[in-house]
Amino acid sequence: MKTKWITVLGALVAVAPMTAMADNVGTCGWGSKLFDHQQGVAPQVLAVTTNGTSGSQTFGITSGTSGCTQDGVVNSTWKTAMFIDGNQKKLARDMAKGQGETLTSLASLIGIRDRDRDTFYRVAQEHFTTIFPSEGVSPDRVRASLHAVVANNARLAKYSSHI
Repeated sequence: MKTKWITVLGALVAVAPMTAMADNVGTCGWGSKLFDHQQGVAPQVLAVTTNGTSGSQTFGITSGTSGCTQDGVVNSTWKTAMFIDGNQKKLARDMAKGQGETLTSLASLIGIRDRDRDTFYRVAQEHFTTIFPSEGVSPDRVRASLHAVVANNARLAKYSSHI
């Protein structure tokens, strides 16, 4: 019985780094679809395990299915999330005005080209109450709302994968 528990514990320890490296589930494979919008450790581990055991993420990347792409680009949003978390009040102020150093820094971090910056600033200002629905909104919610707003704008949608 002890051997069984040691094996299970060893498997969990092996899966933990993969879970962390999976960018908290990601947006690709059956696991990310089955556990979409669920929070916490359990859904993340189950999503990564589903992708790993079914091979759906590997197959999806190879075939361009299951929400996966073949463009060869690995996108990570951790820098954007950290920026929003560390600058939330200043970012809210700048978005409300449609200009400012923090908003410009965010645009740069996301990779918004100079020709699209004015559109980004205007859209962020117009959707301020969607992005910041309340004073105590979580940084994760701000990032998710900003992602949705940018993804729904025809000119800015190409940048949404960086948010």
